[in-house]
Amino acid sequence: PEPCLDAHGHPSLTPADFNYGADEYDAEGNEEPKALPEGSETMPYIDESPTMSPQLSARGQESGDGVSPTPTDGLGTGGERDAGKGLEMRKLVLSGFLASEEIYINQLEALLLPMKPLKATATTSQPVLTLQQIETIFYKIQDIYEIHKEFYDSLCPKVQQWDSNVTMGHLFQKLASQLGVYKAFVDNYKIALETAEKCSQSNYQFQKISEELKVKGPKDSKESHTSVTMEALLYKPIDRVTRSTLVLHDLLKHTPADHPDYPLLQDALRISQNFLSSINEDIDPRRTAVTTPKGETRQLVKDGFLVELSEGSRKLRHVFLFTDVLLCAKLKKTAVGKHQQYDCKWYVPLADLVFPSPEESEHCPQVHVIPDHELEDMKMKISSIKSEMQKEKANKGQSRAIERLKKKMFENEFWLLLNSPAIPFRIHNRNGKRSEWREAIQRLQKKDLQAFVLSSVELQVLTGSCFKLRTVHNIPVTSNKDDDESPGLYGFLHVIVHSAKGFKQSANLYCTLEVDSFGYFVSKAKTRVFRDTTEPQWNEEFEIELEGSQSLRILCYEKCYDKTKLNKDNNEIVDKIMGKGQIQLDPQAVQTKNWHMDVIEMNGIKVEFSMKFTSRDMSLKRTPSKKQTGVFGVKISVVTKRERSKVPYIVRQCIEEVEKRGIEEVGIYRISGVATDIQALKAVFDANNKDILVMLSDMDINAIAGTLKLYFRELPEPLLTDRLYPAFMEGIALSDPAAKENCMMHLLRSLPDPNLITFLFLLEHLKRVAEKEPINKMSLHNLATVFGPTLLRPSEGESKAHLTLASDIWSHDVMAQVQVLLYYLQHPPISFTELKRNTLYFSTDV
Repeated sequence: PEPCLDAHGHPSLTPADFNYGADEYDAEGNEEPKALPEGSETMPYIDESPTMSPQLSARGQESGDGVSPTPTDGLGTGGERDAGKGLEMRKLVLSGFLASEEIYINQLEALLLPMKPLKATATTSQPVLTLQQIETIFYKIQDIYEIHKEFYDSLCPKVQQWDSNVTMGHLFQKLASQLGVYKAFVDNYKIALETAEKCSQSNYQFQKISEELKVKGPKDSKESHTSVTMEALLYKPIDRVTRSTLVLHDLLKHTPADHPDYPLLQDALRISQNFLSSINEDIDPRRTAVTTPKGETRQLVKDGFLVELSEGSRKLRHVFLFTDVLLCAKLKKTAVGKHQQYDCKWYVPLADLVFPSPEESEHCPQVHVIPDHELEDMKMKISSIKSEMQKEKANKGQSRAIERLKKKMFENEFWLLLNSPAIPFRIHNRNGKRSEWREAIQRLQKKDLQAFVLSSVELQVLTGSCFKLRTVHNIPVTSNKDDDESPGLYGFLHVIVHSAKGFKQSANLYCTLEVDSFGYFVSKAKTRVFRDTTEPQWNEEFEIELEGSQSLRILCYEKCYDKTKLNKDNNEIVDKIMGKGQIQLDPQAVQTKNWHMDVIEMNGIKVEFSMKFTSRDMSLKRTPSKKQTGVFGVKISVVTKRERSKVPYIVRQCIEEVEKRGIEEVGIYRISGVATDIQALKAVFDANNKDILVMLSDMDINAIAGTLKLYFRELPEPLLTDRLYPAFMEGIALSDPAAKENCMMHLLRSLPDPNLITFLFLLEHLKRVAEKEPINKMSLHNLATVFGPTLLRPSEGESKAHLTLASDIWSHDVMAQVQVLLYYLQHPPISFTELKRNTLYFSTDV
């Protein structure tokens, strides 16, 4: 647990031992919060925008009477029968929505079940509740139930006897016109909750009833009932209002504009959205977002920038103190003009937050403080850049020179901002000497607080509200970066690390290669350790994927085998850094066919290396192999048929080897293996050489991981197929969770068997790798970033259209490819047989 400080030496926060949001690496080397466990159920702020779906939880559930579409191939490819494809997507959206509507009706039914007996006792001499209390708690539930039952009964047969001329816009229009009932429900919601709470405190019988209401499972599902609390069920209608707008978004997207339903759906969406914004204003004019678990409104008390010490490095964080929770967030990088958003790093309910005593904090690691003279030097540097900028402006200097100075200024100021704070503010078991934050927290702790856990949706809404509510807007630097920097390089950089000289004494030496990706440097390759030398000769070649990178950084380390040099935070031996240096990757200079020799100097050490670059359009061609006897570049169906296997031998062997000895390797699948090793493995697999196993057991694990990635990258058609690519892109963009689930499962079902079985096999492996994330630093998001494009990127014919566009279109595609793989990685286990049985996978909470 390390302390951290804020931008002005104000105290800051360390999430050391929260089990909630332990930092997690994503592919850029920055961290992301883990999905937090499902928890308390109150949040009357309703989100109007379609969001990424919250995670769906596991429960196999067969869909009722063919509600789920049969795996026809009506999804078509590319431009083929576009209208037809839209209609097929419509059917997927509707059948998913219908299944979740059935669950909703069952939930309302469960809520209504105790109402009749309660009413019956109300007039007796021993009433459980008075009629007035019953009225208040169950207000409008019966009406809502009848509206949805009628809607469901009219829509169900239309989806079951599906044909492309089906119209159902009038049903949605009618549903939207009845939203007034929800208005009445929402207005009464808080009182209903309070009444239910009071009644269960004063009446044991009612408490028993409201703790376990039985919700009947969907038709044909394995579970007959689940038990849910009354509080959770009363929240469902609030949740549902948002859902119908999400589904209308999805339907409109996939309804041809000349279809008779189109204007009706548009009308329904307009009514729903107006309704939502009106009730949101009623709930809370400032939308101070969300209530606490006890139903009080959660207010923002204080926010500001703090510096967090995470894994030894300082990170700028925006910290928000709400009435009952402290939330630490990071502003996400967004495209120009895009709405900025925060990413939650961790949060602590104030009920769980403690300040350590001075004795306890003596055991905490010391904060490494930058000496004052360095800070002073930096301030001098900044002021001299300022005056240089004034001069340039006065002389009407070139805008490029001014831009360069601006950038330099920002970097220096940012450094100062991160490094000047020096007063630790330790929380949980840490000590805070600065009073502002501490006092604000202690004042709030005087209230009677409950501990709680936020569900992923609530966390999303709370973090979303930070943007609207924040009082501190920009980080305190004079310059804020402009967006006309060069877009960087996309493609593959081949680097050979030759040798190094200039070491004073012999040592065990190795280098790592890093490139900048999304504003962070991320480690991409590592040479072997050259033992006991002053002039290491590595001569190793690596292939590094670049995503908008502008610099290559080489770090030189001395390998430390001395057990006394353990890092006290994580018991790992820390290798000594001998030097680091970097070069700019100049697009003009790098893009030649030939190798280009260079030297990086650092601390008196010179590292010699060569590099050449292959641009994305060249490197991403999937070229079928000339000889069909091998495995690389050969269709997966051909290979499995020849091997009489379900999953290609190469995939099984590489995965087995990684699980045997690479699962705890830091950066497994992100760090590239030596190119010559990968080529050697490729050759033995292609020749089906009997020495494969011996060679695998001796080979560096990163080379084996690299061979597996290369195999998928060189498939003549991506594993998830060209034909379904457009549909995967549409499916992942759906807003309604049930519709998305239905569509994404339908797409898997539509894959050829060898592709599907191999994909599920790989999926389970990647989940096992991510389980070791505290050790190997590879989260699900990280793995999705590495494998998404490899498994989805269309082959040449398909992607011609994409390649003519700028790199930003490309990166939008990549983000969607990553999201598709992440969706399946976060999904509960998917079994081949259940999938083929047409199973819908969502739980009662979709």
